[in-house]
Amino acid sequence: MGAAVWPDGVPSPALRRRAETAGRLFLAGQAERIVATGAVGEHPPSEAEASAKILTGMGVPSDRILLENLSTSTLENLVQTRRLLGPRARVVIVTDSWHLPRALLTARRLGLDASGVTTPLRGGNPWRITKAVIREVPALFWYALRRLPRDNLS
Repeated sequence: MGAAVWPDGVPSPALRRRAETAGRLFLAGQAERIVATGAVGEHPPSEAEASAKILTGMGVPSDRILLENLSTSTLENLVQTRRLLGPRARVVIVTDSWHLPRALLTARRLGLDASGVTTPLRGGNPWRITKAVIREVPALFWYALRRLPRDNLS
């Protein structure tokens, strides 16, 4: 899953954690490919491109990385991933522990065969992490209650 890119194209700690965890899974033979997700936010490059740079720097071959650089939310990340991989694809979502329940709920409601891996918590600002955790409570309820788009999913 994507996360912010800071000024001068620096990946946020969350984006770095997520990309590095996905890279370690790939290098350990636990994934065949990686979908790097996320559009351009306040600062270029896209979250997907920043993740891909981290991944190739770890030794992940670029032809095993799929870029999804259109999405700006968890729902959009997963809708676009479904378009890339197919409607019944098996995916392992790599994200922070507080974000994983919402990501898994969304993926499964979209028909993806989803499991999850959480990132090790390091390199983050405690205040930002607290805000992210607090934000997830209403976001999880909102995602659970909302209707998912049925049009244009394939």
